[in-house]
This record gives sequence, C-alpha cells and structure tokens, in this order.
Amino acid sequence: MEMTEGGLREQGKAQRRIRILDATRQLLRDRPESVISTERIAERAEVSPATVYNLVGPREKIWEALAAGFMDELEQRLAAQGDGGPREVVRSTVGLFVDDPVVSSRMVREWEESGLALGRSPLTQLRRAMAETRTQGVLRADVDTDALAATVATSCVGALHQWVAGLIDDGRFLKRSLFAVDVALAAAASDACRDELIAPLLARDTA
Repeated sequence: MEMTEGGLREQGKAQRRIRILDATRQLLRDRPESVISTERIAERAEVSPATVYNLVGPREKIWEALAAGFMDELEQRLAAQGDGGPREVVRSTVGLFVDDPVVSSRMVREWEESGLALGRSPLTQLRRAMAETRTQGVLRADVDTDALAATVATSCVGALHQWVAGLIDDGRFLKRSLFAVDVALAAAASDACRDELIAPLLARDTA
C-alpha cells in the first residue's frame, strides 16, 4: 500500500511539473521578451509558488528544466524513427527548435547569457549516431567520431544562433545544418561509400 501511495505521489509531482513547464512555454509565447517569474508561472500553472520552487527550483533553473524537456522530446523522436543516422539527429534537432520558435529562441538566449552547461545535449545523440555509422562501414575505421560530431555540432550551433538572431529562416537553418553533417560524412567516408556521400554535396546549393 505504501508503494502504491508513493507511486501516486510521484505521478502527481510529475504531472504538476509538466504543467509548470507548459505554463512557462505559454507565458513565453504570449510575451516573448517578458520577465518570467516564479509567481507568474505558478499563477498560469494553477499551483503555488512554493510548488514551482520545490519541483523545478528557482527562476534560473527553469531554463535548465526546459532544456531537459527539449532533450526528452528529441530522444523520443529519435527512438520512434529508429536508426536514421547523423542526418536524422540533426534534422530532428532543428525540427524541434523551429516547431516552437518563440520558446526556442528565448531558451537559447537565456542559456547563452547564463552560461548554462547542459547535462544532456544533442551532441550525445550525434556522437552515438556517428559511431554507429563508422561501425556500419560507412566511415573509415580510423575516424575519431567524437571529434567529427563535435565539428558538426559547432557548425549547427552557429546556424542556430543565426536563426535566433533572425538572420536566416527555418529552411536555411535546416539546410546549413544538414550541409555541415554531409561535409563531415563525405570527408570521413570509407572508400566504398565515398562517391555516395559526396554526390549530394556536388548537387547542392549551399547559400
């Protein structure tokens, strides 16, 4: 009986936490540049400020919680799609950002200003996908897939910041990010797969 009650309590906490994060996203969509306070979040989520503090933490922890929610969604998308390789990791990550542009843009700015070091990031998924691609013989056996993934991630982050600043649109954000991964894959391709991986680059408009 105690385990059942404990399970119900944890379920209730999880549901309230989801409401709190959903309320935060709604507030951002309503007023993208507004100051997000614990009190405003609590009012929108219909919980007490103490509940927000207990389940999420102080205001600065809100952005960390939103980042965790972002990664949860990314992992769910990738799991549902199966082994799509590095391109699918990049495509899904960009898709998550552009699906909710107001919230995504504010999150990125807050992460940058606070210097938040994310415990989980798409780089983890990209490293895994690159390593699997090497195992499949698509990449050369001597390739450092962690370094390759980091290079792609750096290019994608650059495109992300351009998108947040409004310098490029959704389509260009995706195009530049996919171009980065395609260049990396072509450069590290095994002899058997080199022509296949270079072909898309030869036919692409990279502007």
